[in-house]
Amino acid sequence: MENINNVFKFRSLVSRKDRERLHGHHACLVWFTGLSASGKSTIAHQAEQMLHELGCSTYVLDGDNVRHGLCKDLGFSREDRAENLRRIGEMVKLFVDAGIIVLTAFISPYKQDRQAIMDIVGRDNCIEVYVECPVEVCAARDPKGLYQKALAGDLHNFTGVSAPYEPPDNPELIVHSALLSPEKSAALVLELLGRRGCTNSN
Repeated sequence: MENINNVFKFRSLVSRKDRERLHGHHACLVWFTGLSASGKSTIAHQAEQMLHELGCSTYVLDGDNVRHGLCKDLGFSREDRAENLRRIGEMVKLFVDAGIIVLTAFISPYKQDRQAIMDIVGRDNCIEVYVECPVEVCAARDPKGLYQKALAGDLHNFTGVSAPYEPPDNPELIVHSALLSPEKSAALVLELLGRRGCTNSN
């Protein structure tokens, strides 16, 4: 069959298993989802630091950081959110193939979009972590002042106020961030990663 775009896939001489042996652990995606100010990024970075101290190869992808570069052309409409996450999924797939533990912190409010991520990366490669936090607590934290703007009507399509959030049905882990410190929350993530073989065995 003719490839009308003249784009062909090249098979690497180094496999994912080869890279995992070099790193000393399995690769995986840890997908943190939850409301803005629920603590996703804080917990993800805390977990990364703890993994780094164990000698693991890691990288954190944060929603705001990605929108400064890869997805800076996208807004916050339903369609743009889906495209934002599609791009993230394709990038994460490459990181996992490189043998890296990828920790991502994205609100990702819709189940359909999160499922699309799992389909791209592979369900067996993914760990979904729901950072559960009451919207009242998130609004009280409000480190960026976004809830205040949303409640005043100055910020549209804001999840939890003027746009919906669909909690995961069966996440591998639920972290109640209003009750636990970032350190204790991250420790729960590391326990789960350990059971999955995603901590350094060297």
